[in-house]
Amino acid sequence: MKSQLWKAATSLSLILAIALGARVTFAWNQEHKMRADLVGLVPFLNETGNIAYSLAAGHGFSSPYWQETGPTAWLTPVYPALVAGVFRVFGIHTPHSFFAIVFLNILFSAAACVPLFYIGKRVGSLAVGAGAAWLWAIFPNAIIIPYEWVWDTSLAALLMATILWATLELADSASVRAWCGYGLLWGLALMTNPSLGSMLPVLLGWAAYRAFQPGRLRLSHPLLACGIAVLCCVPWTVRNYLAFHRFIPLRSNFAFELWLGNNEQFDEQSRVVPAADPERAEIRNYIHMGETAFMQDKWGKAIAFLETHPRLEIILCGRRFVATWTGMEKPIEGFRDADSPLLRLVLISNTLAAIGGFCGIVVLFQKREPYAFPLAAGPIVFPVIYYVTHTSLRYRHPIDPVVLLLAAIAVAAVFQKRGEHAAEVPLPS
Repeated sequence: MKSQLWKAATSLSLILAIALGARVTFAWNQEHKMRADLVGLVPFLNETGNIAYSLAAGHGFSSPYWQETGPTAWLTPVYPALVAGVFRVFGIHTPHSFFAIVFLNILFSAAACVPLFYIGKRVGSLAVGAGAAWLWAIFPNAIIIPYEWVWDTSLAALLMATILWATLELADSASVRAWCGYGLLWGLALMTNPSLGSMLPVLLGWAAYRAFQPGRLRLSHPLLACGIAVLCCVPWTVRNYLAFHRFIPLRSNFAFELWLGNNEQFDEQSRVVPAADPERAEIRNYIHMGETAFMQDKWGKAIAFLETHPRLEIILCGRRFVATWTGMEKPIEGFRDADSPLLRLVLISNTLAAIGGFCGIVVLFQKREPYAFPLAAGPIVFPVIYYVTHTSLRYRHPIDPVVLLLAAIAVAAVFQKRGEHAAEVPLPS
């Protein structure tokens, strides 16, 4: 019986089935709560959906705010192009298109169990791999986000987990083909979610360092991988230069994101009166000014705020740190005032995941594990940009698989210590 239970608990097929089932069940339940005439429209009323509409309608990669405003570099092309492809097959703004894209998101999210499983086996044991995959299969964020967001979030989480898996495998490989494939994987990630690029020098540098042995690896291999990743981005960068007559490597909207989290509305002493509908006001400014002028304006205002409010900026960064890892700037008050059990579950699960991830990092460095650096880098490096700009659980989601893997490592270490302690206790004579 124990053998059968163990076999089931460590079955990747079963874990994948549960992950798919949980996500499909949630999506099915939520779909019935939305009005039928809004199912195919409301979820696409964001930058991704608007750009996808423009692509599907034959207007090119443009207009992130519904109205025709010309070319945009607000997002990188992979996910909007994917949504546009769904529009062309199932119709623009139809329920069938929404169901199709949600199902793709669900597949991306559930598939992240695979790299997690094998990373855990490599770093720890079969139990660690299965534990990490199980945690991801039932993690509330991973169940909710594929339905709630027509965005690249679930795909980015899969890519981050896959890249980490490939990085660990690459450290033992001198194959030129493997390094080329690694570069292509990074190219896809950068064209999907450029924030993943913060991990490129860290993970590629570690892989090159680990694999470097006299007569085994030349520096040309990691340079080749890096070159291929950059080449994947070149056509997009050239397109941006031709469209805007300025150098925009990947996305144009960093200035806006920086301003969103750093502006006079956060200063209680400011005399600036916010607009009744700030989002609508900014959309009007964008349409009136054009993308380039709009971003230049936001950059100037954000930098001016940072320079004139250094103390407030430290406070804001602290608040964003808490919000990144719990889901709210004031999680205790939020939990107390929440009117939804689901919201409380999200707050609890994210806080526990953050604590578990931190404990996992401590365990890896205490044991001097060779994989400690690449595993710890995700939670340490990736969120920094959001501490400076603004944050949400959706932004953190690409590293959630790594956080849960670290939590599984921490739990395994606890059980291992308990087992060692039990073995040391002398049996009564």
